[in-house]
Amino acid sequence: MAISPDEFRAAMQRFPGVVTIVTTSGTGERLGVTATAVSSVSADPPSLLVCLNRNTGTCQVVDETGRFNVNLLTEPAGDLAMRFAGAGGVTGEAKFDEGDWCEDERGLPFLKDALVGFSCDVSERIEASSHLIFIGEIQSVRLSEGSPLLYERSTFRTLGPVAA
Repeated sequence: MAISPDEFRAAMQRFPGVVTIVTTSGTGERLGVTATAVSSVSADPPSLLVCLNRNTGTCQVVDETGRFNVNLLTEPAGDLAMRFAGAGGVTGEAKFDEGDWCEDERGLPFLKDALVGFSCDVSERIEASSHLIFIGEIQSVRLSEGSPLLYERSTFRTLGPVAA
């Protein structure tokens, strides 16, 4: 092994990521998890990827149903991000007790005040150690205004203008 898992974690803490909540629905229950491993893949067809830990119910239901939403959080949503990351032991449907959640036209949960919301169908599934990588073809998008929430060095941050 070239580097240790601890070295990898230390390096990745310095790699800022946008904070999203990936949501899905199956067997009558809404599920969601905080994720920073989200990236664009292609504009033709419009698609993105999400990396989800295999041990989460969210990952299992996305794998079964082939559908998910990605909700890009805005600046004041750090508490919501922590809730969906499992802080305080909140799990399953109870995570949705906070935030302004609705269902999209496909019955998947989306956050009304997300900066961007993507509704996706899985077009590819890749196994990668403890995670599954889902490439989702984007079926619809919702846009609003605000500043994206970022996570770096175990702290939530926002973008600011760079001085000229």
